[in-house]
Amino acid sequence: MLKTPAAFTSLIDTPQHVDNPLTFIFHKSQILLRSGDLAVPGEAPPELSLPPERLHPVGLWQGRYCQAAWTDSTEFAPAGFEWHSLRSMFGSVDDEFVGLAGRASQIADWARTHRFCGACGTPMGRAGGERAYQCGACGHTAYPQICPAMMVLIRDGDKVLLAKHTRSPGRLFTALAGFVEAGESVEEAVHREVYEEVGLRVHDLRYFSSQSWPFPNSLMIAYTAEYLDGTIRVDPAEIEEARWFGPDDEWPETPHTISIASALLAANRPVRRGS
Repeated sequence: MLKTPAAFTSLIDTPQHVDNPLTFIFHKSQILLRSGDLAVPGEAPPELSLPPERLHPVGLWQGRYCQAAWTDSTEFAPAGFEWHSLRSMFGSVDDEFVGLAGRASQIADWARTHRFCGACGTPMGRAGGERAYQCGACGHTAYPQICPAMMVLIRDGDKVLLAKHTRSPGRLFTALAGFVEAGESVEEAVHREVYEEVGLRVHDLRYFSSQSWPFPNSLMIAYTAEYLDGTIRVDPAEIEEARWFGPDDEWPETPHTISIASALLAANRPVRRGS
């Protein structure tokens, strides 16, 4: 699954001496990569004219300091570099590198969207000793925004429920998912989303795993649940199609192996009879 490399150390502040850094430069969901080997630049290319305040510490990886930055436009790329979507990196580069790029993208996106105080509109400055912006006028503090989202695979005996989400880029069959609302627990969100999206009720929720998902700043928390009652009734605004898949059904195309959805489905895929 997409995750931060085990050998990575997070940093809040920039070290005093930085040699040979890795600079992850973004424009929203686009990352700047070297044309030949899909590597990020060392120092930020001077052609981008990035001011120092746009460079944010990410951490140490394989002995190198990693920093994140953002730029206003993808219309220009320095010679030898190209803009790529984060999703296009899946399967094209090392998974640990993708995980680190995902972490850096969330820091860059937070920095880009919190230049001004959300309370009074004053330009924000970095707070010392923590990853936060602070307003010098009203004292408002803004930390990186993380949006929790639930994912659940519903089981009924030897069948599992898979759905095509209308807003999914690939329109693949996968588990149900949705964002946690203010005031909800993750488990409450599971029950609400399942009923809203497919009209079913479930019980016996069991935690599976979690994963940071940088599109742009989600934390996916995955569960399994057992079918309780109801007949499939999809919300057409959210779900294109939902149906049960059993051992003898042809298994559909499912999400990329770097996603938590793929791991959840693989761990609970019905076993074909006689195999």
